Amino acid sequence: MIDAADRSPSAIAQIDVTDTALYTEDRWQEPFRTLRAKAPIQYVPESKFGPYWAVSSYRHIVEIEGKPEIFSSSWEKGGITLSMQPNSMRPGEKRLPQFISMDPPHHTGQRKTVAPAFGPSEVAAMKAEAQARTGALLDSLPIGEPFDWVETVSIELTTGMLAKIFAFPWEERHKLTLWSDVGGDVDTAIGPGGWERFHTHMDEMATAFGALWQERMTNPGKDLVSVMLQSDSMKEMDPIEFIGNLILLIVGGNDTTRNSMSAYAWGLAQFPEERARLEANPALIPNAVQEIIRWQTPLSYMRRTVTQDTEIDGVRMKKDDMVALWYISANRDETVFADADRIIIDRENARRHLSFGYGIHRCVGARIAELQLVTLFEEMAKRRLRTNPVGEPERVPASFVHGYKHLMVELSRY
Repeated sequence: MIDAADRSPSAIAQIDVTDTALYTEDRWQEPFRTLRAKAPIQYVPESKFGPYWAVSSYRHIVEIEGKPEIFSSSWEKGGITLSMQPNSMRPGEKRLPQFISMDPPHHTGQRKTVAPAFGPSEVAAMKAEAQARTGALLDSLPIGEPFDWVETVSIELTTGMLAKIFAFPWEERHKLTLWSDVGGDVDTAIGPGGWERFHTHMDEMATAFGALWQERMTNPGKDLVSVMLQSDSMKEMDPIEFIGNLILLIVGGNDTTRNSMSAYAWGLAQFPEERARLEANPALIPNAVQEIIRWQTPLSYMRRTVTQDTEIDGVRMKKDDMVALWYISANRDETVFADADRIIIDRENARRHLSFGYGIHRCVGARIAELQLVTLFEEMAKRRLRTNPVGEPERVPASFVHGYKHLMVELSRY
């Protein structure tokens, strides 16, 4: 490991934005504001994950994402989270290949296989079912009585969509939620017994999807497992690689949508004038969805590993350095988004958010996330339903997944 003294000095004292308390206590905004203003690329020599670069400005993140040959996503170098070191493995750690944690050309072939399942026509075909399931769920909710929005609405809708995409046994769909929660919990994984717990649940998932794999080999359908089986680039993949990609698709398909749905219930209540504008003009729903995704940023960062000594805007980085691209900060960058801490439902550039990433690794399932969110907003509007939070939400204790564990609300009509 190269000594921290070899790195470009920071203009301010170290700010470790992997501290989970920043997110559970919802006080991450000011540290990132300070970093963007004074040290948009800061070397953090000490953290629970080890040394890393914190990149907090929009323009620097876009620049780095545009150089995948220098800033690698490869699972062999540690992948997309800070939990894995570039040249060593923690006790109990195993590494799972996923196409999001691959570099070209391997990444290109596997992404091309999966992407058609999330194309415009395929997503459009899901609309009617999404409307029916969302409407039925909303019609079952009590009016004027408190309930947990996260468990009752956000989790149920996103898990149901995942079960449909994979043609996973409906009565066992709750397992998808558990596996997603464990698969995305990189902060806990590095703690005592963390990797053992991670791999226990991933092995359970491997067994379940291995059975689906065998079934779809003889009875293929239109689900994603069947699509993977019939593709040239993925049908012969190693079982470990197959499981790695499933974790990616389950976590990616669950966390972004679930936590944006929860942000809808919580965030709009923080800006009642914007909520009233949306209620009065449902045509703004598609843009409001993008604004909620920007404001929430369901995954706080993505990690890259430096493949060669390089320099970004005068800052020197060394080969094998870990680099955290803090999307959560970029989405509040004042040079891109005016009054960035506010939800503004008709924000003209809301779609410029980086919540789905940027460049070759932009989220392949973004359209499905947007479909589910637009559908929820529309079905709520049809019923003239409004969420009224009852107290503060309980937030996920993590620096990677930025979300909500519980949010008590009451529904009312407007």
